[in-house]
Parts: sequence; C-alpha cells; structure tokens
Amino acid sequence: MDIVKLNEVKKVYPLGKVSVEAIKGVDLCIEKGDFISIAGPSGSGKTTILNMIGCIDKPTEGTVEISGRCTAAMKDKELTSLRHEFLGFIFQSFNLIPVLNVYENIEFPLLLGKDRMDKKEKRDWIDYLIDEVGLAEQRIQRPNELSGGQRQRVAIARALATKPEIVLADEPTANLDSKTGEGIIELMKKLNREQATTFIFSTHDPAIVSIADHVIHLHDGLVVEEQRRQRDAGTR
Repeated sequence: MDIVKLNEVKKVYPLGKVSVEAIKGVDLCIEKGDFISIAGPSGSGKTTILNMIGCIDKPTEGTVEISGRCTAAMKDKELTSLRHEFLGFIFQSFNLIPVLNVYENIEFPLLLGKDRMDKKEKRDWIDYLIDEVGLAEQRIQRPNELSGGQRQRVAIARALATKPEIVLADEPTANLDSKTGEGIIELMKKLNREQATTFIFSTHDPAIVSIADHVIHLHDGLVVEEQRRQRDAGTR
C-alpha cells in the first residue's frame, strides 16, 4: 500500500528576477514500511522533496498525497495536525531543546497535541524509546552533556514519540563520524523492522544508500534512477 505519492510534482523558487526550478516533474510512490533513501548531490532537490512530503513546503505544480490525502486541499490547521500526528522529523542539526533533559526532549512532542496516552502509558513508551536508543544511563542529562551520536539518538527517539507512520530524516549522519553514523543507521533500520515505521531519508551518505530497501537517485530536480531491493526477511 502506498503511504506517500508524488504526482508530476514541480517546485519553482523565485530568485531575484529569475525563477529556479528545483523539482522538474517528479512521480514517486512510497510503500508503508519502506526504508527509502532519496540520494543525489547537493542541489539535486533532495531536501525540497523531503520538505514537501513533510508538509513544510508546497509544490508549485502537481500533488503530494499522504495516506491517500492530498495535502494541497488541506488548510493550515489540518497540515499542522498531520505533521504532528502522522510525521516525525530527524534533523542533521539535532534541534534539541537545551534546557530539557533526554527524557523531557523525547516527551516534548507529546505535550503539543491531543494527549492520546495516559500518564503511565506515556511514561512507559518514553522509557521504552530511551532503552531502544541506548540512553538509559543518560536520561536526566541535557544535550550539552551528550556526544553528537547520543544527541542524534535522542532526536530519533523524539521523532518516534508520537508513534508516527512516517519518519523524515534530512542528512541524519552528516555531523557524525563514520562509526557513530553506522550505529545510527543500524538503529533506524532496527526500528523500521520492529515498529513498521516508514523511514524516508534525504542523503548522500553511501552507507544509508547501501542499506535502503528503496533508492531514488535525483539529479538536477529529476529522478534519474530508481532501485527497489528485497526487504529483510521477517520485516513486517
């Protein structure tokens, strides 16, 4: 089942007196449970596509559908609700809140929308995520007391806090050394298998590309190659 569909999507940005066509008519189908890499050099349109799927930006032409719902037809309040309840975001800069500890940073998205969990369920779920990302001993530490890899693990757990259908990750290993980056990729792949969460990456990291089930190669705003691989046995 397709959880994301892009139909003839184009994105044009004004740049002074000229216009820059960042995306030039992209069709894309992403299945539920995919572990997909949108790969390409800088300026190829990776982040633009991620932002349109994440309802942060809108296409100039074409449509983006999330779970069968066309985002162009949705009002701002509906888009905000969709982002909060259906999508999780992982940024390369982590975007953690400095004054909050590990537990509080992960809990924060759950405080923003409708509270769908009671206190015990919420506490148990956050404790589970902290254990899953290997930060049980750091749960009361603040971001400035953590390594880059640990901060990215907090960001991953925070992205999963609302139990989203889709997690969008923009260059999640860009600021990490190769060994830490590999650990982060393995963790996300594990969560993809166990939680059936769809992961969509914008990346030029060959380690992510090599482990992805589905790879889209972009160049100058166009899909130049698409690869689908056999998913791991036992996945979903």
